[in-house]
Amino acid sequence: MAVIVELDVMLARRKMSVGDFANAVGITPANVAVLKNGRARAIRFTTLDSICRVLDCQPGDILRWTADPPA
Repeated sequence: MAVIVELDVMLARRKMSVGDFANAVGITPANVAVLKNGRARAIRFTTLDSICRVLDCQPGDILRWTADPPA
């Protein structure tokens, strides 16, 4: 199971830099990088709410689930 974070896609669509996005959401650029690179293990609902407010999107626009390939 894998949850894919497509934050970079939404940032590109909104023509928003990582720095501007981080400031608007209230998180560090390093934490944005963790989210973008798929290294995040969890996300607070308050952070997800802020992300969706800033990007004017739904959680499903930035989070996508994919099944693991068969072994």
